[in-house]
Amino acid sequence: MDAPGKRANRGLAARLALMAAGSFAFGFALVPLYDVFCEVTGIGTRAGLSRAAVAGAISPDMSRTVVVEFTASVPGGGHFAFAPVAASMEVHPGRLYEARFLARNLAGHDTIGQAVPSVAPGVTAAHFKKIECFCFSRQTLLPGEAREMPVRFVVDPALDKNVQTITLSYTFFNTDKAQAKRYGGEALAQSGHDALTGEVVQKISQ
Repeated sequence: MDAPGKRANRGLAARLALMAAGSFAFGFALVPLYDVFCEVTGIGTRAGLSRAAVAGAISPDMSRTVVVEFTASVPGGGHFAFAPVAASMEVHPGRLYEARFLARNLAGHDTIGQAVPSVAPGVTAAHFKKIECFCFSRQTLLPGEAREMPVRFVVDPALDKNVQTITLSYTFFNTDKAQAKRYGGEALAQSGHDALTGEVVQKISQ
């Protein structure tokens, strides 16, 4: 091969190497970029959605109400039954409320599940404060066991007065990868669980 051809090949190889390195770096950047996007748009971070809020001295706004809707799902046809006890609740911002979700183990053996929350519209997530929540820890269910699991929350009175409805959703994952595969469900990776839920910052009871 002549000299110009060799130089062209070396140049092409160098460009391909740079493209590969750039793609690799971009993959690592996706998660922090997503977190920055969430912070800027007001959605909140993935960890923040699954951490306990600190309830301070908040004065309830009795002049207005917000409808909080509850939804639940189990991805990929997993072996849990999971649903809210009540489909919605009308709340006064600033007051502490409790809602309950019912999970049932449909398998013939112990299973461990983890609920992952989301709040919509995304801009309301920063104003929806979970004080206590079953999503802060994994839930072990015996064969056929049904359990009501509470979430205690406060809607911040600083929420935009034009917002009339908030939807709190949970997806209940099987944390055992082997059992999830057996039953056609999806497992939440152990490392993903730790990064997602973080530590419980503070809890209060009433």
